[in-house]
Amino acid sequence: MSTYDGPILDAFTHFLPPEYMEQVIRRTTNRDLSKRLTSIPMLFDIDRRMDMMLRWPNYAQVLTLSQPSADSVCSPEDSPELARVGNNGLAAIVQKHGRHFPAFVASLPLNNIPAALKEFDRVVKDLGAAGVQIDTNIQGVPLDDPRFFALFEKAVELDVPIWMHPHRGSRPADYPGEDKSKFEIWQVLGWPYETSVAMARLVFSGVLKRLPTLKIITHHLGAMIPFFEGRIGSLWDQIGSRSADEDLSYIKEMLGGRPVDFFRKFYGDTAIGGSPAAIRCGLEFFGEEQVVFASDCPFDPEGGVGFIRDGIAAIEQLDLPMTTMRKIFHDNSARLLKLGGTAAGSLKIDTKEVEHA
Repeated sequence: MSTYDGPILDAFTHFLPPEYMEQVIRRTTNRDLSKRLTSIPMLFDIDRRMDMMLRWPNYAQVLTLSQPSADSVCSPEDSPELARVGNNGLAAIVQKHGRHFPAFVASLPLNNIPAALKEFDRVVKDLGAAGVQIDTNIQGVPLDDPRFFALFEKAVELDVPIWMHPHRGSRPADYPGEDKSKFEIWQVLGWPYETSVAMARLVFSGVLKRLPTLKIITHHLGAMIPFFEGRIGSLWDQIGSRSADEDLSYIKEMLGGRPVDFFRKFYGDTAIGGSPAAIRCGLEFFGEEQVVFASDCPFDPEGGVGFIRDGIAAIEQLDLPMTTMRKIFHDNSARLLKLGGTAAGSLKIDTKEVEHA
């Protein structure tokens, strides 16, 4: 096993600025949601978050807003203001504690596309956001719906990545005869399915073909896609030749290549609970230039520590060349986030100088 002691940039962690969290809890009637949010102090207490991070002196986090997004709890009229509250809160943390949190990812009010595009410009140009986060569907509407294409165009125009987070609730049920998904299947297995479906829709709708420089970071290392590479390759190579109820023969000509190769255009993060085998599978599929370290902090059984510790250990267990580990742990994310020289070797945090919010 190789031990890595270089800088680590955690590309996908979640936080809720207190004002945003208070407004979400006040606006929602979902008791389960309120319970989930308030039961993890590391999700909203920046002091505890930074103290926890000191276990790894070379370690820093990219912050994203935890679910729910503004469009999940507000009307189209109210969601833009709630999104601004969340984005401003993350920007303030980055400004004050940049050595711990060198970048943040903004969220958009996606039930109001004109406002979302305006907020997209504001967060990148005025607040310095590294990119934006979107769910795998927007209130049940797929990402390849034409109304969302302008968002992908905006990401290309501003040259920032999109962080794609899975989204699915306990409804619809797993079986037609039941009212809801049981045993949290909707999250544990449903979220990887949602990510895989969203990736497929963006491929087959031609979004990636039309926007070849679009950069999308898929949570949980591309979900089902790397593991089912053989199935995706062989079955979708036949697309258009087997379906009788719709004509899909145009797909191959539109893509101009094998469908499976378009799935390799996505990026994947290593937030998969610390499984070396799964990380190796994703690494072989996407390649070492398109995999970034992420922990999904703080949503582990230990409230923030476990996924970081186990995620680092899983990569070290793969016995990769040190240059490859450096790319995964730091350089790939630093390149995507345009952190340049400031992130190349200066993530080391002085444990004697811990500022608190």
